[in-house]
Amino acid sequence: MACIKKIQIEDTIYEARVDFRTAIKCNDIATDSSIGDYERALGVICTMFGEKGLDNPTHYEKLLKWILNYLSCGQEVVDTKEQPDMDYTEDMDYIEASFMSDYQIDLESVDMDWHKFNKLINGLSNSELGNCCILNRIRNLRNFDASEIKDSKERQKIAKAKEQVALKKYKKENHLTKEQEESMRKLNEILGL
Repeated sequence: MACIKKIQIEDTIYEARVDFRTAIKCNDIATDSSIGDYERALGVICTMFGEKGLDNPTHYEKLLKWILNYLSCGQEVVDTKEQPDMDYTEDMDYIEASFMSDYQIDLESVDMDWHKFNKLINGLSNSELGNCCILNRIRNLRNFDASEIKDSKERQKIAKAKEQVALKKYKKENHLTKEQEESMRKLNEILGL
């Protein structure tokens, strides 16, 4: 069963590939800063609608608007400066393992539309008591504020664990300079930590 949705713009009918794999590819293209804006737009249109999507440039704006609405699951897109705690591509191994453990769904052998995929992502087990899928354990660690930990050795352990599971896209931003590390060490000495 292919995940296809037909949309009409004026007298042209387009078939959108609405499975989660295509949506992830579109998201990767849309967030790739190494590609120019126009090329990203064409890449997303072609990925979602095939080459037919490129046939009529007067439809590009409406196609992109439809894609944005679809990828955001109908929710308003909020531009935030916060780093995400998950990346569909980087975390796919965790996502697949979590779907298998929570839902007994093998994502490699199933067709699923993007909206259902996101609903299931949001429904994955997540408990502070430890009964939690691997994806949410990783996400919880990425979001954990290690500054709340008083013991410097424990804080360093948590910081090292966070570094190991950090998203590659943002890893460089998380690195402390030698001066920052030295300042942190001096502050810990002053505070007696």
